[in-house]
Amino acid sequence: MSMEVVSDTASLEIDLLQLPEVSALALKSNLSFVETLFEQWLSLPESNRLVTSLLNEAKSGAPLNVPGNCSSPNAVSNSLPSMFPAGTAPPLSPRSTSGSPRIVKQRVGPSNLGSPLKVVSEPVKELIPQFYFQFGRPPPNELKEQCLIRIDHLFHDHLDGLQIHEFKSVTKEVCKLPSFFSTSLFRKIDNGTGVVTRKAFIDYWINGNMLTKDIATQIFTILKQPQLKYLTQDDFKPVLRELLATHPGLEFLQSTPEFQERYAETVIYRIYYYINRAGNGRLTLRELKRGNIIDAMQHADEEEDINKVLRFFSYEHFYVIYCKFWELDTDHDFLIDKENLIRYGNHALTYRIVDRIFSQVPRRFTSKVEGKMGYEDFVYFILSEEDKSSEPSLEYWFKCIDLDGNGVLTRNELQFFYEEQLHRMECMAQEPVLFEDILCQIIDMIGPEDESYITLCDLKGGKLSGSVFNILFNLNKFMAFETRDPFLIRQERENPTLTEWDRFAHREYIRLSMEEDVEDASNGSAEVWDESLEAPF
Repeated sequence: MSMEVVSDTASLEIDLLQLPEVSALALKSNLSFVETLFEQWLSLPESNRLVTSLLNEAKSGAPLNVPGNCSSPNAVSNSLPSMFPAGTAPPLSPRSTSGSPRIVKQRVGPSNLGSPLKVVSEPVKELIPQFYFQFGRPPPNELKEQCLIRIDHLFHDHLDGLQIHEFKSVTKEVCKLPSFFSTSLFRKIDNGTGVVTRKAFIDYWINGNMLTKDIATQIFTILKQPQLKYLTQDDFKPVLRELLATHPGLEFLQSTPEFQERYAETVIYRIYYYINRAGNGRLTLRELKRGNIIDAMQHADEEEDINKVLRFFSYEHFYVIYCKFWELDTDHDFLIDKENLIRYGNHALTYRIVDRIFSQVPRRFTSKVEGKMGYEDFVYFILSEEDKSSEPSLEYWFKCIDLDGNGVLTRNELQFFYEEQLHRMECMAQEPVLFEDILCQIIDMIGPEDESYITLCDLKGGKLSGSVFNILFNLNKFMAFETRDPFLIRQERENPTLTEWDRFAHREYIRLSMEEDVEDASNGSAEVWDESLEAPF
């Protein structure tokens, strides 16, 4: 039986030739030689019969019985006809099970790939609990039940709902908010009906997930206008109005609505001065959380003496700020110009620094009159002037001294402002201090990273940075710093928690109240003040 076999050397397995004396790499690189060997082997009668038999079995579908099948790695085919004459074939070299790429070493374990990671049983998939909630985390059942018990108690005798004057207990006991947030919270829920029902409150406070939010987020949500993502100054006015109407320490102001409004404005300006670090009038949730306004509100709600709440709410602090403004505003148009401001602190400031303030470099004026400073602008000024240790103050004065706005204070800029100080010292017959000596003193006080210039970061890292600005443009405080009054030093050590502003406001309030007592005595104490001419206190 004749047959034609087509050979394909490209797919020929070199190891099947069983030529251990010739490397597989050498055979693969010389395919013509391999093809010649394969043709010689195929021309042998035994090989022809074997191939014909395999083809017939394949056609009939019978399992192939191939001698020397490499499925048995240790088996060596002896039935294949040799291409060498009998007795002339050299002995085969013992095969190494690790050397042949065709033989895979038997591995122990369940994995046929032998990976050590597969030996361990498959880990159980851990279910990660939900950690982001678009509308706030739902309250736990236990917390929810406790809150519902308090709600049921407060709404028990008010099936039709609570009116605004009855809602304060809910604000305090259920929401744990300052009592003067009662009106704002009520207006947020009642939708203009004038009544808050039990269901409406539960929908807002529990189902709206307000219960699980921190107090800063709760206050931010209550005060914020729905379409905005920040708080404006107007958002705080309802809270301040309720504080003025309900706080026992502010009852005496109820007969003077004008100064109730001034007090509320001053508190709001102070809040934005310290907390709205961006200075854009838009108080974000992040700024609200980073500030200390929440603690101050809670303190104001618990303390009957409002003057003990030094942060933001002290009436004495408002009194000092307003009276200082009133003293400078000679025509009482509620605006201050350069000539008015130069008289501040008994002419303590230099003309050059006043010019920089009115150039609106540190802060743009809110007054719409050119060349005039309004009351809000004055609040920012006096807080910066009297407490130069605070970060808002350091930023305020740094912008004034930074003439070219490049973010660093150079020798020339410092000298520009100190020149006027030096001239004033000479006019007052005081021993002048040369700028070179002052510069060395400033460098020692601040300790900047690079002594050739001073950055805002350098100033914020030093405890004496405020005194540097006094050296440059406030002669009175510069002289006080040089003399170092032991009484003031002892005061600071006795009350380390008080800020420079707290100490200044306390001293000024005593002075102003004493002046008022003297003036009342000279006027007979019974006369009514003429508000168009004098300070209304």
